[in-house]
Amino acid sequence: MQVGPAQPADEPAPPPFHAVPVHAGGGPWPVVAAVLIGCWAVAVTVGAQLTGWSIEQLLLVGGVSLPAWVWPVTGLANAVLVGVPAGLLALLPRSATVRATGRVWLVGALALGVFGLLRAIPLVHQEGYLAALTVVATLAATLVRRRAHRPDRPEREPALIGTGLAIAAGLALLLPWLWLGALGGRLESALALTSAAALGWFATTLLDQDFWAGYERHADGRPAGAARLVLLGGLVAGVALLLVAGGTGPGGSQLAALLVLPPAGFTVAALRRLGHLAGSAPTGWLVGLAAVGPLALVDPEEISILLATTRDVPYWTALAAGASLAIALLAGLGYGLAFGRVRAGVPRRAVAATVTVVLVLAAGGIYLGLGQPGWYGERLFVVLKEQAPLDDLMAGPTGATGQPERVREVHRRLVGTALRAQADLRHELDRWGLAYRPYYLVNAIEVTGGPVVRGWLSRRDDVDRVLISQDLRPLPAPASTHHSGGTAPTVPSWNLTQIGADQVWAQLRVDGSGIVVGSSDSGVDGHHPALVDGFRGGDDSWYDPWNGTRFPSDSGGHGTHTLASAVGDENVGVAPGASWIGCVNLDRNLGNPAHYLDCLQFMLAPFPTGGDPFTDGRPDRAPQVLTNSWGCPPVEGCDAGALRPATAAFAAAGIFFTAAAGNTGPRCASIDDPPAPYADVFTVGAVDRDRRVAPFSSRGPAIGGAPKPDLVAPGADVLSAMPGGGYEALSGTSMATPHVAGVVALMWSANPALIGDLDRTRQILRDTATPVSLPGANATAAACGPDSNSAGAGLLNAPAAVHAALG
Repeated sequence: MQVGPAQPADEPAPPPFHAVPVHAGGGPWPVVAAVLIGCWAVAVTVGAQLTGWSIEQLLLVGGVSLPAWVWPVTGLANAVLVGVPAGLLALLPRSATVRATGRVWLVGALALGVFGLLRAIPLVHQEGYLAALTVVATLAATLVRRRAHRPDRPEREPALIGTGLAIAAGLALLLPWLWLGALGGRLESALALTSAAALGWFATTLLDQDFWAGYERHADGRPAGAARLVLLGGLVAGVALLLVAGGTGPGGSQLAALLVLPPAGFTVAALRRLGHLAGSAPTGWLVGLAAVGPLALVDPEEISILLATTRDVPYWTALAAGASLAIALLAGLGYGLAFGRVRAGVPRRAVAATVTVVLVLAAGGIYLGLGQPGWYGERLFVVLKEQAPLDDLMAGPTGATGQPERVREVHRRLVGTALRAQADLRHELDRWGLAYRPYYLVNAIEVTGGPVVRGWLSRRDDVDRVLISQDLRPLPAPASTHHSGGTAPTVPSWNLTQIGADQVWAQLRVDGSGIVVGSSDSGVDGHHPALVDGFRGGDDSWYDPWNGTRFPSDSGGHGTHTLASAVGDENVGVAPGASWIGCVNLDRNLGNPAHYLDCLQFMLAPFPTGGDPFTDGRPDRAPQVLTNSWGCPPVEGCDAGALRPATAAFAAAGIFFTAAAGNTGPRCASIDDPPAPYADVFTVGAVDRDRRVAPFSSRGPAIGGAPKPDLVAPGADVLSAMPGGGYEALSGTSMATPHVAGVVALMWSANPALIGDLDRTRQILRDTATPVSLPGANATAAACGPDSNSAGAGLLNAPAAVHAALG
């Protein structure tokens, strides 16, 4: 980099342009105190923010929402623990430099506390949070802004050069995010930019000339060296920016900001070597651009341990933040070396312009060429008031020939109701150019839109409610497929012998033949030896609304494992003679109401690849039994009744619907995520090898006091198939649920006249269940009520159920 003419070493330095006296005074103890308080501020802030996020995630996994007041209280406590010692540092020492350090840390701590209050806004209202952050950061900057003394005849070239180089450094910090991240919706992205700009302005008021004065000059007025300014001043500035980062973004985003913003302090310090004529603009540009990544290019809801099992958003966010940290340190070092050789060395304007232009082009090229350009905001799930009347079909015909007639009638009514009831709304959406996707299983429409559209839809007379439909942002690379190297069992697994499935095959010669089981999950490895022969085939037996694959595949492994427990070969599956079809509703372990309905509609009326569910559905090809090892919690956009019309439709159609109770036990009343609490769903808990209810198995009663679970099945260390031809033991009520689906397939295969007779089938399963043990039975009974709230009717018993089905 070229630099301007050097000032002779013996030429007296120009006087400082500020009025704050700079002197050391007080010996080394103020400096020691500043070091200790700085280390304390870093430790407390990082620890508080990381602990708060970890607790939030653990509660989320346990099915409990973090109270809205926890994050604000955490921020205020963090601010007090840092602000009190910083305030003492700002008042007591004689050294103006140390006092300035204390002041900037005190203001940073106050900002952390105030910004942290905004986390009371729910994550689903990201636009509201970003708008509030913009307003609060702007007000904070206005309140702490100080009037800077400027020279009578400012030279504009250093100011323009400093700003250009700051923009270049900020874009460099942003490059990893442009490559690895993705934007949200249009309004959300615009508000993220405004909040980042407001934070940049706040940083200029925080790191003002009064703060930098003590690091630019010694007590006697001599200019300080690059080491003092860049290393010492940059470190103190980094602590201040770390405090600001602790309050920046909703829970999760601040973890990335804690890595990105603090090292920018070194770059800001290096730019100060251009002289005070550069002004404060470089600080604002650099910090503002650095904040864009955590605020705009990642969804805080997706920085979750629910997505941390594979290379999903948490992985790429950590990678982007780490890369930004490294770039910031390199930028500070590079600028420090370039400007530190000669005092007040100023690069030529052409050099600064060239660097800036190169970074702008690089940013655009990376985003458009390597990144995920486009808008990926949350969508709106609009539930209409009118739902199809199906109650009169609940007692319809049964049997292998009668039940399909019920399915056809249910499909006809659902589609007809949706087309008529949605007509006016769809016309309005077309008129306004809003993209949407209609559904009939629940009379609902998924609409692309933000808060304004949501407000308009909520006020319509034909709309019952509007939910947020979580939409995962795309990844820079597909998540790796989960493989297992386990070998195939040579004898039936313990879980099959525990429920007596092997006895049904051997003694009754029943294996599920003639029954089709449908699985909605992460997918299915259609080439797996345990499943390949059971695939029904045809153009309407597989649907992947996430990736558009045309043959059964599974990257997560969960769907392969669960389906194989239902219909895999004789050593892993309950009904090895049954056929199966599949659908992907949880490609990345977080879904939404719309994706769940995509698969459920396919199960009611399968359609060919690329077909329209409304016009191309084939109810005659519907499976008789469904296994569903998933739930739709509020974080995904479901409320208690979101999928209620869907399960009611399957009940009216005579399709047996099994669902996992959930893994949030032993907490009482933890069966709360749809569809498990619904009365027309057969809900399954889990037991271990010793017939004891597993501690993780969710407990009842369900919402409204409904008795749940219905019964329990093997769910701890269950061996089953995994993608790639291997086998692995997994635990969860997800593993228990397909056992019930498999036994129903055995029952209906043994007695086809029972197909569609849901009441009789459920009663047989309950009546033939065997007792189980409850760890800590007395405590459970006292806390959760009857033992049935933990174990339902008891343990699934395949031979007794099939014998009863035969009559």
